[in-house]
Amino acid sequence: MTGRKRVFVALWPDEEIRASLHRLVRGLDVGGRAVPREHLHLTLAFPGTIEAHAADCLAERVASLRVGPIPILLDRLGHFPGARVAWVGPSHVPPALARLAAEARGLCLSCGAPSDDRPFVPHVTLRRFARPPVAPTPETPIHWFADTAVLVESGRDGHPGPYRLLARSH
Repeated sequence: MTGRKRVFVALWPDEEIRASLHRLVRGLDVGGRAVPREHLHLTLAFPGTIEAHAADCLAERVASLRVGPIPILLDRLGHFPGARVAWVGPSHVPPALARLAAEARGLCLSCGAPSDDRPFVPHVTLRRFARPPVAPTPETPIHWFADTAVLVESGRDGHPGPYRLLARSH
């Protein structure tokens, strides 16, 4: 076993929102591979593969994140061409969401785990290896009152794979 973990900090939907997102995934005609229902989330910070002690630090501190509930209207479909993913996100980023993402990135830094430094584009990945959506909006927008942040390990020993929740906010 190595001393590394592949982790991210995310907003974790409740079962009702997860079901709405899953319906959207199933109805989206963009090809590709659907993200499994249990993997649907909105990433706040992605430090990636980090030393286990830094992941342990994050697991201890993720409960300190002040999560709303934050009202998020998922009303915009999009596509990242390089990653070839189709996603849904808010057309307007609530200030509380932007603050939470900055706080999550700061938490990563304080644990010695620099986060991805790309601008924050809040989204829930729906399909991988996908074409861009034809319509700019989902047929039914999803109203999410996000209230749970989590630290997730993706895979084992620093290699991508199934998700495992390491910690959650209260």
